Amino acid sequence: MSNAVQHIVIVGGGTAGWLSACLLAARLPGKRITLVEAPDIPTIGVGEGTWPTMRETLATIGIPEAEFLEQCDAAFKQGSRFDGWRDGSAEDSYLHPFSAPPAAEMRELAAAWQAGGKQGPFAAAITPQHAICAANLAPRQRAMPDYAGALNYGYHLDAGKFAALLMRHGVGRLGVTRIAAHVIGVSRAANGDIAALMLRDGEALEGDLFLDCSGQAAILIAGECGAGWIDRSDVSFNDRALAVQVPVEPGSPIAAQTIGTAHEAGWLWDIGLPTRRGIGCVYASRFLSDERAEEVLRGYVAAKVPGADPASLTPRKLAFKTGHRDRFWIGNCLAVGLSAGFIEPLEASAIVLIELSLKALAENFPASRASMDIHAGRFNELFRYRWDRVVEFLKLHYVPSQRTESYWLAQRSPETIPQRLAECLVLWREQPPSAWDFPRIDEMFPAASQQYVLHGMGIPVPLHGAVPSPARLAEITVKSRALAAALPTTRDYLDRLAAQSPAARIPA
Repeated sequence: MSNAVQHIVIVGGGTAGWLSACLLAARLPGKRITLVEAPDIPTIGVGEGTWPTMRETLATIGIPEAEFLEQCDAAFKQGSRFDGWRDGSAEDSYLHPFSAPPAAEMRELAAAWQAGGKQGPFAAAITPQHAICAANLAPRQRAMPDYAGALNYGYHLDAGKFAALLMRHGVGRLGVTRIAAHVIGVSRAANGDIAALMLRDGEALEGDLFLDCSGQAAILIAGECGAGWIDRSDVSFNDRALAVQVPVEPGSPIAAQTIGTAHEAGWLWDIGLPTRRGIGCVYASRFLSDERAEEVLRGYVAAKVPGADPASLTPRKLAFKTGHRDRFWIGNCLAVGLSAGFIEPLEASAIVLIELSLKALAENFPASRASMDIHAGRFNELFRYRWDRVVEFLKLHYVPSQRTESYWLAQRSPETIPQRLAECLVLWREQPPSAWDFPRIDEMFPAASQQYVLHGMGIPVPLHGAVPSPARLAEITVKSRALAAALPTTRDYLDRLAAQSPAARIPA
């Protein structure tokens, strides 16, 4: 193995592996990229929501937006809606939208909303996106350039189709080499680095930098490099999910946001795609049996999906460990995706952590082995910080709840709340969340996100000294109406796109 880092070897496919291959091939021209994936091991494939960061990622990779939408049965995501998390009442619902007001205006807008008697939800007052989501509208018009929008947006997608598109693009357009093989071990260099992967057919695949995208198996970062595991189940209780795919009627509305509905011991996700809805029941096994979770899931489908037959569905059961590695980069091995860790699928943090990991790697790529340990140390420090912030933000969704089931009571027990979050909650009784609480560049969940959750859960955020800006609220109302009149529904946007695709024009 030469001192220069030229050959990147990725172990594992799926979203993590193929995003890694495509993004690194696009960002690091001249580097050799090889991906090894076992031909008979299915990927988990339930990560169906992205952040707006995915638009930049896809543009960098070079996939046209229309191609992505068609090939991945994708739709637009403009935020997350939370139903029943506060007290379970019929009016208990709030939106965490992707479009935030300018940071400098948040205090003034919130003060105007409070001064006006809190007419309507907080998000509806300070961003037009609430009205657009409520009407199931798209965030863009079809004449706009790829990845541009009138509002900020990410995507809902079919994870299996997404990985397949990335594979075709990576191999066919970006020069990624794919090897279908089982990794059975490694050989070591004199300094302890991984020198080569040993494949079942006897081949030794040499490389300079190895990315572990093998999922929860973590065959390199844990199995070979000995990374430890930091268990976060004391804070985040959920460790099971039941997932189903429910067909939808042609022409039915497509929701503009992920819908998360609280239940007695967890929550349900509901993700709308053009041809189906992905629905899942997330729960904590120590509070809810598998059988009861299935009842909750089938009951939700019966109540929420017109024309569905809940009895015909066969839920897919998923079990996951809650936590992350103590180190993500050891020697010349870096963990990306589930091999690095997993905290429940709330707020779509899984895919964005993949994107952020690859961005950090590509923008600080070690030219030689001599600098790799320095890069690894910085990466480990940054992503330990990021995992801590993910854990805290997801916990924030539970702590203010007034629900009385044992699961929800346990969620707000003081011993289950991370110390930093507990301290922030004390501060936020006297002053609103701000950049002082989240000082890093590219914070995953900035102060605006914290305020959406706090207001949505009914926690008053003090705004002492803020001058209300009712005129700005009126401007937002006018903009909401203008956008609602100009934007198509998501269903109309995607149906027209499908009708104009080359496949739709081929005679039968």
